[in-house]
Amino acid sequence: MVRKVRAVMLKKRITLKDIARETGVHVSTVSRALDPVERRSITPEVIEKVHGAAERLGYRPNRIAAGLRTNRTMTVGVMIPDITNVIFPPILRGIESVLEPLGYASIIVNTDSEKERESRLVDVLRDRGVDGIIHAAALRSDPSIARAAEDGMPVVTLNRRVERACIPYIINDEEGGIRQMLSHLSDLGHRSIAHIAGPQNLSTGQLRLAAFRDCVTSMKLSHNERLVVTATRFDEDEGMRCVDALLSSQEPFTAILCANDRLALGAIERLRGRGLHCPTDVSVSGFNDMPFLNLIRPKLTTIRIEQHSAGRTAATLLMRLINSNDLESVPIETILPVELIVRDSTGPAKDAAPRPTGRYSAARHT
Repeated sequence: MVRKVRAVMLKKRITLKDIARETGVHVSTVSRALDPVERRSITPEVIEKVHGAAERLGYRPNRIAAGLRTNRTMTVGVMIPDITNVIFPPILRGIESVLEPLGYASIIVNTDSEKERESRLVDVLRDRGVDGIIHAAALRSDPSIARAAEDGMPVVTLNRRVERACIPYIINDEEGGIRQMLSHLSDLGHRSIAHIAGPQNLSTGQLRLAAFRDCVTSMKLSHNERLVVTATRFDEDEGMRCVDALLSSQEPFTAILCANDRLALGAIERLRGRGLHCPTDVSVSGFNDMPFLNLIRPKLTTIRIEQHSAGRTAATLLMRLINSNDLESVPIETILPVELIVRDSTGPAKDAAPRPTGRYSAARHT
């Protein structure tokens, strides 16, 4: 048995030269045919021939050797703020749908939205030699990732943007989403609308709060700054804490527009604990449309963002940064469309007849 194991361990590694001999083509042609990026210059017949031989011979690419030759590791760092947040699996799927066919692997790290941890993990990814970073956890002021980009590391931020940095970013139409939700609530007769804003050290929280204030003004809705409470995290506990703050203010409100779904779920839970029903007493809305919301009662009215598409777009832009010589063609800003999803957590305001449907409308989804 020991002799057999040793024989397996000493088995000769299949190389590009072996495949070249098997197929009768030059080693450089074999190399290009096996490279997801370079194979575009090879005919489909040769690609099929080379891949068939590689599979028969049991060829496995030597990534370390290839990395030394090309100065590439074929790995990409993906930074997310909360690995337990169910919004991220569809985004990661979108990223993988682009990376995997091109032969790239992703290294996923979780920052917990902590500045020191985020900075340390940027350094970890750089030390690992990743070819680029997709950063979905960037803070508004983020010197570590800005420094990495300045040093030549290809970087794309997703759902966030870094201020005063020339880093390409993909965000959602935050203002459009807030405007659609305010229009929906206004059509239901709501006049006193509270807002649970997201953390202001994140561009997502800052943009959605700014959009709320701007849209309330432009839509000529009643605005009371005492009905704006800022969360320190995008989670359920903060949603509950913010509802306590709103109720303690003694200011009347009939609806709460929350900056994300987890804040909204926490808000509904705390309202329930205080003897208030959603939407009979208070309507509550979210933002993002994370998975499984249709299984929670009441089903949450929210703004749907393009999760899988967002990941795919981020990965596509990063590949262009890594592989293209025309970096000027990569846009700094990409804004993805959003959609109003009406479910059961919003209803007519108490003692108010719903107004006719306005500019923004959506079918009721189950």
